[in-house]
Amino acid sequence: MSRQLTIMMLLTALRTTTQAFSALQYRHAYPRVRSVSLIQRYLSSDRGERTEAELQAIQAERDARKAEKERLKAEKQAKKEAERLAKEAQDRIDPVTYLSYSQQDTYPTMGDFTRVMSQSRTERPFATVADLSQENAGQTVWLRGRLHSIRVKGGSCFLVLRQDSFHTIQACYFKDKENPDDSQKMLKYLKSLTVESIVDLEGTVVPADVKSCSVQDVELTIRRIHTVSKAAAVLPFLVEDAARSEAEVEASQDTDRPFPRLGQEIRLDHRWMDLRAPANNAIMRIQSAVCQLFREALYAEGFVEIHSPKLIAGESESGAGVFTTDYFGTTACLAQSPQLYKQMAIASDLPRVFEIGPVFRAENSNTRRHLCEFTGLDLEMAIDDHYMETLEVIHKMFKHIFNGLETRWAKELAVVRQQYASEPVTFTDEPCVLHWPEAMDLLKDKFDLGDGMGDLNGAMELELGRIVKEKYGTDFFMLDKYPSTIRPFYTMPDPKDQRYSNSYDIFIRGQEICSGAQRCHDPDLVVKNLQDKGIEPGEGLSAYIESFRHGVSPHAGAGIGLERVVFLYLGLDNVRKASMFPRDPNRCTP
Repeated sequence: MSRQLTIMMLLTALRTTTQAFSALQYRHAYPRVRSVSLIQRYLSSDRGERTEAELQAIQAERDARKAEKERLKAEKQAKKEAERLAKEAQDRIDPVTYLSYSQQDTYPTMGDFTRVMSQSRTERPFATVADLSQENAGQTVWLRGRLHSIRVKGGSCFLVLRQDSFHTIQACYFKDKENPDDSQKMLKYLKSLTVESIVDLEGTVVPADVKSCSVQDVELTIRRIHTVSKAAAVLPFLVEDAARSEAEVEASQDTDRPFPRLGQEIRLDHRWMDLRAPANNAIMRIQSAVCQLFREALYAEGFVEIHSPKLIAGESESGAGVFTTDYFGTTACLAQSPQLYKQMAIASDLPRVFEIGPVFRAENSNTRRHLCEFTGLDLEMAIDDHYMETLEVIHKMFKHIFNGLETRWAKELAVVRQQYASEPVTFTDEPCVLHWPEAMDLLKDKFDLGDGMGDLNGAMELELGRIVKEKYGTDFFMLDKYPSTIRPFYTMPDPKDQRYSNSYDIFIRGQEICSGAQRCHDPDLVVKNLQDKGIEPGEGLSAYIESFRHGVSPHAGAGIGLERVVFLYLGLDNVRKASMFPRDPNRCTP
């Protein structure tokens, strides 16, 4: 058989097969055409001989098939989406309405509270972590606290709830085999919680041995948990990192998992986070305690609290180092201290006054002990004979503060000293007072003091503190009789040697916390002192001087830096740790 004949036979067979298949398609499209031979004749006829109706029918069939295919695809997708939405609906945890305590049985077991906008008083009794013990075993309690940590693994969850920064308790949840769906939903919600969020938790108190929390003899089994305020998933740093001592951080550096070092700037940039660390939070409580004890001591001595203005006409006191501002077209400044107004209060027949308030110093001092804004503890009192009367009141006041801190705030001190190690301040029962010439004699072997009439620098103060501690056994002492040339114009000169003055500084651990003096109450002497220091009495001083021309009692007083007291009493390395939101030459936020 020739090759040409073979090819012709194959083509004929292929045409016959194609015609048969097309006939079946046509018969399906046109069921009324029953004869295959007719269909075949149709197919074998020239395509140009098809009628318009036949062509439209063929196209309609094609469109119908395509539409059916798309319908089936859409139906499949719709079914899949419906299944997904149904699962989401099953897993979704709707917001929880803030209901009254009487309606608590209708609360969902989990979920985020709708925004608490004082819609109602729930009358729900909240417990405090610090008060929970084995005496509460079996009781169901509500707690509101901050989520300190959380660990979900398999069918169990352990979380730590924190209150007031340093009270912590463990709470746990275990998968319920009898209610696996609800239980899985709870575990999923717990896993979604973020640390530092504020949550309300209802749980049953059960005995437990928990060494990692402040409450160590009980824990809570979780019944309900609701988020009141959700924290971001990514935080600037962890509170547990901010709470580590320098020794802990240093010791970890040679391990496989060294702890991060948190610099001062990132801490201060996010100070609200830094203050959640137990020690830093306790420092703020101790700062408050110092103010409370200061008030207690002075109220007991017949003092009255005053509130002086912080906007002052012209320039304050010395005329240097002030923040100025426009005051309706004139220049005003922020007060460096309430000094002038304390003295005018004495002239107003308020014989013993004190004030706690902000003071401002425009000094470009970037040191560990200077701030541009701090809180002043100021006092002023009329004296009968001698300014030592004031020093005795001040010494008694500081004894009250020191003893009160060590007894009434012992818990807070222990928390601070756990992170920032220090020894308690030592002090004498009676005032330890050195005179300036004596201090110069103690320092002359180590420092070039010149004529001995210049001010002390930081190194001199620290060395003097070391010597006094070694010689007199005290961290707290007073240095009297400062040279007149380094004291303000309102300082009374020493009647026996006018190179010196009736003025003093007070020190803790070799650093100054307080300056004070007997004040000049003679207006002519005040004017002379101003002239000697090259200060022109301006508008800001005219009323001050005039008040003395109308009669004023001899008086003395002192100005104390609150942050300095806290910083040095606790043995901290930087005064900024003792300031809630510190202000220095490089920082005016947050």
